[in-house]
Amino acid sequence: AGAPNGYGSVDGTGSAARFWGPSAIAVDASGNVFVADVGGGFSGGFVTMSGSTIRKITADGVVTTLAGSAGAIGSVDGIGNASRFNAPFGIAVEDAGNVYVGDTGNCTIRNITIAGVVTTLAGQAGSRGNTGGTGSDARFNSPAGLAVDSSGNVFVADRINNVIRKITA
Repeated sequence: AGAPNGYGSVDGTGSAARFWGPSAIAVDASGNVFVADVGGGFSGGFVTMSGSTIRKITADGVVTTLAGSAGAIGSVDGIGNASRFNAPFGIAVEDAGNVYVGDTGNCTIRNITIAGVVTTLAGQAGSRGNTGGTGSDARFNSPAGLAVDSSGNVFVADRINNVIRKITA
């Protein structure tokens, strides 16, 4: 999916689709590929952030935006394009189909259901740190890589803190 040097955030099939900056991918049991599209754009000849999205590519090569909105950065829980991300650099899919995102710029771990409902699982947007805790009491500093085990535990590469964190199911 996508095309070389074909920048943008366009849903479509195969080479008609466009990405701004795919940073990570994960595959579910049905063969769907989920992409953390970190976002970007051009302004005055420079690459700039223009919105971060989570994209889904079906086995047939159809690309759709599951969550987030191109051109809008933030930290908003919501459904589909009403939600907002800030530089998602990690993504993982659990057996049940839920997608987990390392929302690096917001220092949070986000959860997306199959229906596209986005919630913040751990961390607090804009509050960096290295603290264990439940939900918004936990603190991360640029969470990047993610993995989910068969028990539903989420593992986080907390990049700036130089640690691997575990969020229990």
